[in-house]
Formats: sequence, C-alpha cells, structure tokens
Amino acid sequence: MKKRQREYASVRDYLYSLKYRGAIYGIDRMRRFVERLGHPERKYPVIHVAGTNGKGSTCAMLESIFRAAGYKTGLFTSPHLIYQGERIQVNRRLLDRASIIRYCEKLRPVAEAMEAEEAGYHPTFFEFMTGMAFLRFAEEPVDVAIIETGLGGRLDATNVVEPDVSIITSISLDHTDILGDTLGKIAREKAGIIKPGKPVVMGFLPAEAEAVIAEVAAERGSPLVKVADAVAEDGGHLPQTSLSGDYQRRNAAAAMTAARQLRHRFALGEEGIRSGLDRVSWAGRWESHELADRHLILDATHNPEGIEFLKKNLYDLVQTLGHKLVILTGTLGEVRAQALIPAVAPYARELHLLVPRQPRACSHEVLHRKIPASYNGPVCYSSVRELFPAPGIGHAGTPGETIVATGSIYLIGEIMEALYHEVPVGEETLQDG
Repeated sequence: MKKRQREYASVRDYLYSLKYRGAIYGIDRMRRFVERLGHPERKYPVIHVAGTNGKGSTCAMLESIFRAAGYKTGLFTSPHLIYQGERIQVNRRLLDRASIIRYCEKLRPVAEAMEAEEAGYHPTFFEFMTGMAFLRFAEEPVDVAIIETGLGGRLDATNVVEPDVSIITSISLDHTDILGDTLGKIAREKAGIIKPGKPVVMGFLPAEAEAVIAEVAAERGSPLVKVADAVAEDGGHLPQTSLSGDYQRRNAAAAMTAARQLRHRFALGEEGIRSGLDRVSWAGRWESHELADRHLILDATHNPEGIEFLKKNLYDLVQTLGHKLVILTGTLGEVRAQALIPAVAPYARELHLLVPRQPRACSHEVLHRKIPASYNGPVCYSSVRELFPAPGIGHAGTPGETIVATGSIYLIGEIMEALYHEVPVGEETLQDG
C-alpha cells in the first residue's frame, strides 16, 4: 500500500510539472502525440462537444442515453471536482489511481521522446490527460466515446478526433482574452470542431454566433442540425431530464438531437433516449444535498450566460421559500466576480465569500468590492473547511436553512471534497493551467 502511495505521489508530481510544459502553441503537438500512440482516438465512434456553457451536462446526458441503450461508453470531461480520474470514465467508472500510474508508465516515454526530438513538444497536462483518455477508451474498448473540449475548439487538444457528430451547445462571452472579444469570434473558434461532411448539432445560439456556425458548416459541407428546429418538430416541448433547471432541458434537447443523428449506427429509440435523459447524474449543477440540519444546493456558474440561468433559479427558490438565502460564492478572476457578485447579492440575506485553492482565485477583499451598495446583509470571509468541518456537516446560516454555493467549479469541487472526505484528497493542483 505504501509503495503504491509513493508511486502515485511521484506520478502526481510529474503530472503537476506538465502544467508548465508545451512552449509551442497550437494543435500540432497533440497530432504528433496521438500518431506516436497509434491513433487510439480512431478506434471507436466519437461525439465531440464544444460550447461556452452546457457542454459537460450535454456530455453526461449523451453518456446516459447510450449506456441506457446497452452500449459501453467512454466519457472525457474537464476539469475534475475531487479526483483527476473523474476526467476519464468508462460506463461512469472513474479511472483509478493504479490505472493512472499504469497509463503514465506508457505515455511518459512517448512524451519525453517528443521533447528530445524537438524542444517545446512535450505534451501539456491537458494533452497528456487527453491522450490517456483516448488510450483507455481504445483498450477497454468502448462502443462510443463522448469527448468534451477543454477551451475553445479549433486548437483544443481534443480536436484531433474525427467525430461522427459534433455539437456546439451555446456561445457567450467567456475567455475573451483567448477566444476573442465578440460572439462571432468565439463562435468561429468553437466551430473549429466541425469536420467536413459530418453533421453538427447547434444549440440555442445568439444570431451573430449562429450565422458564423452556419457559414463554417456550409464551407465544410457539414449538415447543420438546429436544436430549435428539432424542438419545434416535437411540438415546441423541451425534453425532461433528471438534472434540475430549465437550461438543462435545453441541454437535453441538444443531446436528444445529436443521438437521433446516430441512429444509422446505433439502436436508439425515442423511448430509450428519454429513459437515458431521466437518469442522468452530473455533479455540481444545481445539485441538492441534505446535510445534518441544513439543505445545500451546489451550482457551478462563472460566466454571463450561466449567471442569467442562476438568477432565475435563485428567484424561483426565493419565491418558493418565501425568504432570502445564505449564499456562498467565490470566483477565479476579477471579471467573473464583477458579473457574479452583483447578480447573487439581491437574493442573499447573508453572503459568505470564499477563495478557491487556485492561483487565479479572487481574494476576499476583491470579492467584497464587487458587492453592490444596495446589499445590507452580513458579509463573512470564510473558508470551505470552516463552513464544512466534517462530512455531511454545514455551519453556514442556521439549522433548517437553505444554503446555495455558487461560482467557480473549483470552489464547488472543494465543497464536495469537504462533504465526503475528512482529510483533503489534495488533487486540486492537478487542474489545467
């Protein structure tokens, strides 16, 4: 046991070091990586999912649809909440630490040989994990792999796949320093996943973004399938799903529409698709937890589009309860704090400001400066372990109250870790740089 712990600690240190690798910008390094691995990403059908919001939930819904139909599924998403093995799942089984050690033993010599051949070509952390996912899915083997992009699409490490169908769930302003400062520019980056002749499913997008996606699809001869049209054909009714929130029904419509595009290859009936949507599990998205004497809702929200959905959920909850809430929040980046804090403050009777354990996390003081003057409730500088000192225990607010924790997905992961683990797992450093 101690030997295995030492081995995993060594692997974790190595993976952490990869956050500072990859001096050459672009996707060429990932192309070289999968070529040297024997192109494992070509050994199973792929569904490739990009978007500003909803891509992780849509991936989870597709995975549930295919698994409910009896297919063996691969699911690659990021970031992780508690364990890095969450990123690479087969039939929703996390990649365990022993397997992470084993795959690192396979991949590390390949990565180091690439660097030896040409400086700057050692894969980054995200590229390394992407290669690990492709290899696991090939070795299992899976019947279908659902692959979520990391950031953008055109230059994302996952964009070496040749998918049977691509999905663009939504477009809004986020990561503007990397993807562009207009909806059109961001849409063009996301549209980079569209492959010649392969259908692309387009979610509910702003007109400017929709025009760009349609243009790229036409240029590449890719059939464009609009989720809005599919919903209209279904009588205007969004499908139901086990995930809470109206926005999740939009994601469910995207997942259903994409699944229908693959009926030529998979046995997917309407009843089976809806059955899969009824049993989706996806942590941290308006997710309810019953603590010892409080009710907790976790919701990862960090950009303008997501905040609009959050505001509606908070409004509905306040109307249902008849009083305001205890709200816990924290973000990465002052721009996100500027959008989030004024949005949640009107629904709070008490605000707890938290600092996620990430380098770009906003300090208590920066978060506090974003609170609008109209807010007159108490403000507390808190930590996750102070508010959740033991599994199943919450100290924010008073017994019987409803607590909402929202903001960075990394913050939500830390809260979940505290809810389930007396001692921190310590894998928050293994996030994408």
